[in-house]
Amino acid sequence: MNVGVIGTGYVGLVAGTCFAESGNDVICADVNEEKIALLNKGVIPIYEPGLEQLIETNASAGRLSFSTNIVECIQGSEVIFIAVGTPQDTDGSADLKYVLQVAAQIGKSMNGPKIVVNKSTVPVGTADLVAAEISKHTTLPFDVVSNPEFLKEGSAIDDFMRPDRVVIGTTSVEAAEVMRELYSPFVRTDNPILVMDNKSAEVTKYAANSLLATRITFMNEIANLCEQVGADVSHVRKGIGTDQRIGPSFLFPGVGYGGSCFPKDVRALIRTGEENNSPMSVIKAVDLANNNQKKRITSKIVSHYSLGNAPSANCLEGKVFALWGLSFKPKTDDMREAPSLTVIKDLVGFGATVQAYDPESMEVAKKMLGQSQKVEFCETGYDALNGADALIIVTEWNEFRRPNFTKMTQLLKSPVVFDGRNLFEPSKMSRLGFTYYSIGRAAIGGESQ
Repeated sequence: MNVGVIGTGYVGLVAGTCFAESGNDVICADVNEEKIALLNKGVIPIYEPGLEQLIETNASAGRLSFSTNIVECIQGSEVIFIAVGTPQDTDGSADLKYVLQVAAQIGKSMNGPKIVVNKSTVPVGTADLVAAEISKHTTLPFDVVSNPEFLKEGSAIDDFMRPDRVVIGTTSVEAAEVMRELYSPFVRTDNPILVMDNKSAEVTKYAANSLLATRITFMNEIANLCEQVGADVSHVRKGIGTDQRIGPSFLFPGVGYGGSCFPKDVRALIRTGEENNSPMSVIKAVDLANNNQKKRITSKIVSHYSLGNAPSANCLEGKVFALWGLSFKPKTDDMREAPSLTVIKDLVGFGATVQAYDPESMEVAKKMLGQSQKVEFCETGYDALNGADALIIVTEWNEFRRPNFTKMTQLLKSPVVFDGRNLFEPSKMSRLGFTYYSIGRAAIGGESQ
């Protein structure tokens, strides 16, 4: 099948590459000339495990190409995926200007019947808007399909090639059959292809992400309660996660969620509710609680250095903190709404200096944070520890799970760790002589929070 993908961001690159891997001829098009030039040289603009190799394989085989010629992409494809950005607008809603610009271009460039697929995350009713925009510019037949993605950064290739389910929104029997054929190589183990109307498919995406965000936030709030009452959230998590009605996924407490999906999608769903007289009270609370959770670890730091006095940020003036982990989660370089940004901003605002390290997102972080004498980017995690007053762990990269604790104590001014991802066992940290703060568990060697 001839497939066009307009937009070479995270979703477009993964989708286009995986469709090519299953034997389709795919053109990925983008107006960004620099990005396309890099892709044609084999330079991948994002970090995603396995993606670079798949792009190289399929480009070499002639099944995958990259172009700035949007018209050629449209005219040469039977199925056209819209995979452009839908950034958050000032009111929290998804900004659809890029989606509608592509829709207009499709209408102007069509040379025959087309199936146009919304792959971008879009609010309910977008399929109707896209169809209306295309219709302004053509009388040729087309169908608009809603096909939300459910990719996890860091495992996107596997998620696409082995999906839990594929959601297809359309009222066209013909379009549904084409989409079934396109996705059939990925569901050979009989995972379902769910066909529904466009609006239900659009709501499904936001509902899924918002529910996952709610689980994370709920556990963070339970963790905060555990600290106050003397319970251990690790035990609580297992106690509820083994209930088959609940399950163990997305129940790990931490410093809050971030990334390109959960924050944006939660706020877009809130906005959709407001526009349709359906207040999303639970989701509003999730958004507020998550923002507060990102400041939780800084509060622990302030309390520790206040030395029993009333907590005061002045106590951090001149302190140096090592920070492990910048990306919002492991196996990605994505820094969008990462908790580390909040932690760094607060610490620097309180007069502290940060020595940061991350295995993949250093260059992205440098661009986002800019030049500052208060933020140093280090070559290794141990370099970040050198001369620091304490270590802060924000992202649970595997390489942080089994460090050389003896070396840590030698490099740090004092053996103090603020662990925002509960990587270590408190009993072990106590035996090693650390003052250790985690999430939802009693502090070791320091004042209870």
